[in-house]
Amino acid sequence: MPMELRTLRAFVEVVRQGGFSQAAKVVNTTQPTISKAVRQLEDDLGTPLLDRVGHRSELTEAGRIVYRRALSMLAERDDMIAELDELRGLKRGTLRLGLPPLGSATLFAPLFAIFRSRYPGIDIGLVEHGSKRLEEVLLAGEVDMAASLLPVSEEFDWQAIRAEPLTALLALDHPLADAPKIDLPMLAEHPLILFESGFALNKIILDGCRRHGFRPNIAARSGQIDFIVELAAAGLGIAFLPRMIAEQRRHAAVRLVPLDDPEAQWHMALIWRRGGYLSHAARAWLALTREVHGHG
Repeated sequence: MPMELRTLRAFVEVVRQGGFSQAAKVVNTTQPTISKAVRQLEDDLGTPLLDRVGHRSELTEAGRIVYRRALSMLAERDDMIAELDELRGLKRGTLRLGLPPLGSATLFAPLFAIFRSRYPGIDIGLVEHGSKRLEEVLLAGEVDMAASLLPVSEEFDWQAIRAEPLTALLALDHPLADAPKIDLPMLAEHPLILFESGFALNKIILDGCRRHGFRPNIAARSGQIDFIVELAAAGLGIAFLPRMIAEQRRHAAVRLVPLDDPEAQWHMALIWRRGGYLSHAARAWLALTREVHGHG
């Protein structure tokens, strides 16, 4: 790799891993080598990129610009190599796919057996994160495509998979448990249970509360669907899931009540870098999802 790209890779990993020692492990080198590469990049650009305070390093204004551009440059390099490999007939035979924890088992797990039977020579490399983190690794070129909730930024192209209304999960003795439906203003006086940060479902709920002029009382957060259902059953607060997932996770002590808000939709899509190169494996996966799920 040319020195310029090597230094960019070192800088990107320092930012993403939160430090020089962790970045060194990721790129399989030593911490002094990483430190030297970042200093070289700062010297070449004539400006500090990291504000080093004790053991912590924060991005400067210039660092934020370089980090964003470096992600794009490194992803373009990966695209170029993949396209040349296919031109030479050196197909790697790998689909690198990023999936979120919420909804993937229902929407995508059944597709893997079909894909494997049709394309036995293609391996599937899976990465699982919340939507926000998946968009970061997609921009960095670490996956070919990812599943995320719409809307997404203009940096991505997308193909719709499934749109679902949200359902509220309430304990049987909750004051709203017998309501035929719930709208967001009704939630202003009740504690809510959300997912951990990075889950795009949180943004749907929080944006809805903001539209209606209130800040929700958040009683708890978790990254585990079953635990969130149990917290709702215990009466800690109101939780939310897409309708199809709520129906699959029915609990004897939980009432499911539709959330009445047309803008609060869980709309899953496959996304990829706008203008980025899509391998044959990635295009085959898109075609299969259209075949099974239609146009979302």
